[in-house]
Amino acid sequence: MDYKIEGDNLQIVRVTLKPGEEIYAEAGKMVYKTNNVNMDTQMKGNSLGDKLWGAVKRKIAGESLFTTHFTIKDNNSGEVGFAGDFPGRIQPIDVTGKPFLAQKDAFLAAEMGVEFNIAFQKKIGAGLFGGEGFILEKFSGSGIVFIHAGGDFIEFNLQAGETLQIDTGSVVGFEDTVDYNIEFVGGIKTAIFGGEGLFLTTVKGPGKVILQSMTLSKLRRELGLYASRTGGGKSTGLGAVFDIISGSND
Repeated sequence: MDYKIEGDNLQIVRVTLKPGEEIYAEAGKMVYKTNNVNMDTQMKGNSLGDKLWGAVKRKIAGESLFTTHFTIKDNNSGEVGFAGDFPGRIQPIDVTGKPFLAQKDAFLAAEMGVEFNIAFQKKIGAGLFGGEGFILEKFSGSGIVFIHAGGDFIEFNLQAGETLQIDTGSVVGFEDTVDYNIEFVGGIKTAIFGGEGLFLTTVKGPGKVILQSMTLSKLRRELGLYASRTGGGKSTGLGAVFDIISGSND
């Protein structure tokens, strides 16, 4: 499978499929496909029980019950494009031998060798205050998975014992060798007036960690403040974007 990611903060991944190759994606993420690409909605799994349980896990992780599978109809190569639902980046992750955990709703598309699962936060504090909740998406097996999140991405390759403190909610994902927890920011004055909240997320290596510069919750908040300052009436510009995101635009 060949692919190319194009764009800046409204990216699209263009995947070239050859005969015999197959990719599956989150329902509704396809932007286009060539005529010789077959599209089929399925529940991924080897048996009915596996399919039903897989659908339940996907729903818990914030994804749709079904995945859409793409294959080639003839002996020629074909192309299919995928994109996220809001401004952000697309990141290819090779999970071969390195399982990767990502925030809910991050999944975009993956090769058939990639297994989609869910992982529960082992620590109550991280689940309650870490910004990602108790449920994370886990990708393992072999092949490439494409994930999507907001703003721009920053990638760190932490050494064993190396620790990073992060604003809660800004973690896109990390390899399963990374330890993930939360900690109190410090003094009362900093917690109340520092503007960063009461807690910080801490990650400890070894392993890869990916951060996002803009979370969807921050985008909604800022656009909401803009809309409130502009007053009533039909929104334009950023206000219209807020209406679309919040679902209030007729």
